Amino acid sequence: MFGGAHRRNACIAFVNSDSGQPKLFGDERSCTIYFPAMDRIDGRTSDQLRPVTFELGIAPYAGGSVLVAMGNTRVICGATIEENVPRWMKEQAITGGWLTAEYSMLPYSTQTRKPRDIAKGRIDGRSVEIQRLIGRSLRAVVDLVRLGPRTVWVDCDVLQADGGTRTAAITGASLAVAVACRKLAKEKKLDTPPVQKLVAAVSAGVIDGNAIVDLNYEEDKAVAVDFNLVATEDGDFVEVQSSGEESTFSHAQLDEMLALARKGIAELIAAQRAVLARLMVTPPPT
Repeated sequence: MFGGAHRRNACIAFVNSDSGQPKLFGDERSCTIYFPAMDRIDGRTSDQLRPVTFELGIAPYAGGSVLVAMGNTRVICGATIEENVPRWMKEQAITGGWLTAEYSMLPYSTQTRKPRDIAKGRIDGRSVEIQRLIGRSLRAVVDLVRLGPRTVWVDCDVLQADGGTRTAAITGASLAVAVACRKLAKEKKLDTPPVQKLVAAVSAGVIDGNAIVDLNYEEDKAVAVDFNLVATEDGDFVEVQSSGEESTFSHAQLDEMLALARKGIAELIAAQRAVLARLMVTPPPT
């Protein structure tokens, strides 16, 4: 499924680092951002994302699905829409629908095998935290009343982890939900798609006193400060997470990480919109 048959028809977007606007080549299967290699561990400058690829339709039974790759991190995001709502919504007579997310790392996604949660009899705390973050991020940009009495299930499964799995999951899930809701509208089950905006996320950090964006695993281990930003395409924040790793950070460093992350999110959303446009899926209005 992930072999050359799909890669031959990749749609490639070269993003100009000044304009952040992708140019498309190929077909609608995926969209890749290429940046010039420079001076980090993997050749990037402090403000450069890893190569980013979106491959749509990877799980055909889902309403919308995306295989998102950010460097060597790969996550399958699927959105499934059910024609019912949780019991608590019915009991409280809450109108509209609901969106919820689940996140998991497959056993072979890490360098040493990660036991499945079912083997432990419980979901680990990190997975709970991340799936709640994914759900919050998507609910911030979906009109749940317009969705109607339905539940959108977003499943994010990590195939390969090399840093930034939660941010990749949010970025890919935004596309999956947009595609699934557009499909519902095409089937005349909705008057208009309930997705109001696109949302994306990216990590940042401080290493050796310098702020960098989109950390891979080796950088994530080495940073003194960890930072994640979730934001919409018009620049509004959904969530800002930052903490010192046995360290503190200055206001200036926080501002620098924020600026790098905002630039990265703008580039990710430009690529998201390019993929949707290529599929003739009308993106949410700007």
